[in-house]
Amino acid sequence: MKYSVLDLASLREGQTYAQAYACQLELARAAEAFGYERYWIAEHHNSPHIASSATQILIQRVLAHTNSMRVGSGGVMLPNHSPYLVAEQYATLETLYPGRVDLGLGRAPGTDAPTARAIRRTDDLYPDFERDVAELVSYFEDTADVHAYPAAGMHVPIYILGSSTTSAYFAAKMGLPYSFAAHFAPGDMEAAIEIYRSLFNPLGALDAPYVILGINAIVADTDEQAKRLATTHMQSILNILNDSRRGLLPPKASEEELWDDYVAAEGVPHFGPVAFDKDAFIGQEKEIVKKMSAVSLVGSPATFAKQLEELMATVQIDEIMVNSFIYDLGDQIRSYELVADVAASLGSAGR
Repeated sequence: MKYSVLDLASLREGQTYAQAYACQLELARAAEAFGYERYWIAEHHNSPHIASSATQILIQRVLAHTNSMRVGSGGVMLPNHSPYLVAEQYATLETLYPGRVDLGLGRAPGTDAPTARAIRRTDDLYPDFERDVAELVSYFEDTADVHAYPAAGMHVPIYILGSSTTSAYFAAKMGLPYSFAAHFAPGDMEAAIEIYRSLFNPLGALDAPYVILGINAIVADTDEQAKRLATTHMQSILNILNDSRRGLLPPKASEEELWDDYVAAEGVPHFGPVAFDKDAFIGQEKEIVKKMSAVSLVGSPATFAKQLEELMATVQIDEIMVNSFIYDLGDQIRSYELVADVAASLGSAGR
């Protein structure tokens, strides 16, 4: 079982961007030491708590401060960019760091509609992703009418990212490896992976389908510690629901305390002398948090191993890509260490 890292360069509450980038570098170095296959950085815009807007610059920085681990985009939101410039940029990275660069491609804007318009300088927010990917590939294959140097004739591995069945059909058609984002959109996970595997067309580099599954993993020495750390991730989902543009928040002592504090902060509405029941007030939020974090593996190493084996029995995957919203950097690094130990042991056991 191969295991990799997905990183958004998230700011902790109170951090500066410079501090977030320093934490990213420390995490990347630790991941390499733990044997992670690749380190992908996601593209996001107009999010004050996410520092990965200039993705290729951060990729180059991580490449420069590591030695062997693959580093890449998870992903380049291709509609935001000229395929020609993407070919030039990632071919340049591959030239500087041979055999270490991945190019993950997504169709979403990685932001809201007004920001997407500012990036693209057009009202056309739904360009032809399939056409753009084909154009990008043509520059690497040097079959386009114009040439992109140093991309011409160079091989940079391309991955299709997605969170729906639409991306699965396209990745299968193109015969490209597929990375599914179950860490934030788990609903179509089983259907998308089944579609991709059953319809895969071996066109070139791949003889067989290859699935990377994005998961949330929060692992600590005990189940209790891991559950406490996981409340930071739950708060990050609530921040999205409430459009609260805050960085990662310190963990609560327990999930119960999280919901108690949430109700106190939001205020249970009153009509006359009677307040709504607390559980009714937070029922919708609890259900959304549960759905969005459905593929979250939380616990001690033994618990995590059991959860991972159950997941692998549900969907056929070749690699996990771990997202980990943990407030304390030391706890986050420890979690990635424990994940690596378990994944490596499953791999050596042939599972």
